[in-house]
Amino acid sequence: MKPSDLDLLNSVSEPSLSPDGTHAVVSVQRPDFAADSYVGQLWSVRLDGSAPRRLTRGFSDSSPRYSPDGSLIAFLRSAPSVRPQLYAMPAAGGEPVQLTDRHLGVSWFRFSPDSARIVFSSRVPEQGRYGTLDGVPAGAEDPRLITTLNYRMNGAGYTRDKFVQAFILTLPDLTAEPFIPPVGRAADNPDRDQVPTGLPEAQQLTSWDADVQNPVFNADGSSVLFTAALHEGADTDLVTDVYELRADGTGEPQRLTNLAGDRLTVSHPVQSADGEWLYYLGQNVSGSGLDFVARNTALYAAPMADPAAAVRLTDPEGMDLAGGGILPAGGNGVLVFNLSRGACELLRVNRAGEFSTLVSGPRVVTGTAEASGAVVVTFTDQQTGGDVALVDSTEPNGLRVLTDFSAAFREKAGVLPLLEETHPSADGYPVHGWVVLPEGEGPHPVLLNIHGGPFSQYGWGLFDEAQTYAAAGYAVLMCNPRGSSGYGQEHGRAIKEAMGTLDLQDVLGFLEGALASHPELDGARLGVMGGSYGGYLTAWTISQDHRFTASIVERGFLDPLSFIGSSDIGWFFSEAYTGSDPAKVKAQSPFAQVEKVCTPTLVIHSEEDLRCPVEQAQRYYTALKLRGVPTELLLFPGENHELSRTGTPWHRRQRFEHILRWWARWLPTPANPGSETSAKDSEPAAAGV
Repeated sequence: MKPSDLDLLNSVSEPSLSPDGTHAVVSVQRPDFAADSYVGQLWSVRLDGSAPRRLTRGFSDSSPRYSPDGSLIAFLRSAPSVRPQLYAMPAAGGEPVQLTDRHLGVSWFRFSPDSARIVFSSRVPEQGRYGTLDGVPAGAEDPRLITTLNYRMNGAGYTRDKFVQAFILTLPDLTAEPFIPPVGRAADNPDRDQVPTGLPEAQQLTSWDADVQNPVFNADGSSVLFTAALHEGADTDLVTDVYELRADGTGEPQRLTNLAGDRLTVSHPVQSADGEWLYYLGQNVSGSGLDFVARNTALYAAPMADPAAAVRLTDPEGMDLAGGGILPAGGNGVLVFNLSRGACELLRVNRAGEFSTLVSGPRVVTGTAEASGAVVVTFTDQQTGGDVALVDSTEPNGLRVLTDFSAAFREKAGVLPLLEETHPSADGYPVHGWVVLPEGEGPHPVLLNIHGGPFSQYGWGLFDEAQTYAAAGYAVLMCNPRGSSGYGQEHGRAIKEAMGTLDLQDVLGFLEGALASHPELDGARLGVMGGSYGGYLTAWTISQDHRFTASIVERGFLDPLSFIGSSDIGWFFSEAYTGSDPAKVKAQSPFAQVEKVCTPTLVIHSEEDLRCPVEQAQRYYTALKLRGVPTELLLFPGENHELSRTGTPWHRRQRFEHILRWWARWLPTPANPGSETSAKDSEPAAAGV
């Protein structure tokens, strides 16, 4: 894969299945260089194996869902400078009809059981901000008075002046005469309060100083379930609850979780089809409400008649259901997504806590739907960025793949295989990961990649980073050291208040094991790179180990102390991971060790990153520069912490090009040659490390 191949990489939304179980609908999205945006449409996928068919031709159509009666498909549509709005169209075919015109767009929706209404989420801006007042741009808005710890979020900016609220609308007759906007005399009607828009009126269901997440109707459509932090002290902990509110907006919300002394962060509430049981996902954040480190997500169930009698159905020590939401399944169970050793499995769990695995193996399940006995999934693996499959136990892998949305990518870019390997750390602990080898005999320079999180994981999905670097002639190493998810809570919590210890030991153990197992790797030409926590561990590594020719530190968590006040999550993240003892925090800080660094380092950051703020990169770069370490600072305007995953297509391409330029300078390959000047420049510094 070359950086210019990025626009061939399709991703696929979670599926929705027609009630008769014959058709699935998905959104297929891709980066588009010409538009410098993400484009995509809805596709219909027949379960009988017929060729998939494009349903819509919008600029960016996403999040499709069938209505429960199968008559409609609703989805979100956006365009350049146009926020996502809710649309619906007849499932049998027809023109999509716009249903909303929310100032900040729509982010989530679900149908009522009778298919007559939709509940949706939308941010509600404070009047006078975000373009709600003509002639008042962002720079001229009134000052913000901050009195809380939690007031910003990466990718969203300030949050307390635009909370997410829940709305309900009644669906119009999509077959009726289309609305014709009045003009001239018809528009200038003194008896009319406002010019009609033709859009159905949406009732705002909530208006609290809190974000209302994942609203869904209950089983009979009389109420709405959602998650929010409405308790006293919500600004000082991570606890959230499931609430129930009457769908007509009357009455007070009823709290349904954390009723027996639990302290959970909960999400994705759903009711059983008979309305008797509530299911939700929860993370135990302990008595403080802040101990989130490596807390696996578990499934809970509670009788609606007595929600305080909730029971945990899955064991969080060995199972992590953070791979997706919850889907009610046939009978008395639900479908959930389990993260395990780089895979995401699909499980069916019943109210007794008994589970069966529907999909496993070397793949990452990203979504599922069930109807009339059929179960479909969307997934990614080594060969695809996203496809649709029918769960079929008669097939060799338990799946009958129905689409091939990555065919053009494979044909042009090619895909190099993942080699699964396990190597011992210095203390003998097994470190699991993958190696991607470039074509040719070698010797190949090696890039040790370190993932973010740290409670995250590399996995079996098609990964553009590994493919790009391997195609440029580098052997790519990726592992899940202690601190990662997918290997149990003990594995993840091993680095709590001990960052830069066992995790460093593990990535170096995997590197040494791979070098010993692959004589085609060049152990004298090594690079190390990573983003976010991966940027942290890269910066820490080059302060402790000087075997690496060069490094790349991207969007790094580099100074735990300044992170506390500058990051959107700094008020709880730093202390949870590094502790509060000043001496111990300093002993885990890459910035406090910067005087030991002599490795040439490219520092990459986004100017609007609120997760790991740009000051982390600027201070680190300046410290290296003042010490005479060869270094560069690459800043991306208009981007946030998600640049490498969801940044604009051109910026993502330019990021790859700069990364390859840096490696061409310090670790040139035949496929990624450096210029004579850069090669000469690299010689003295390379020889000195």
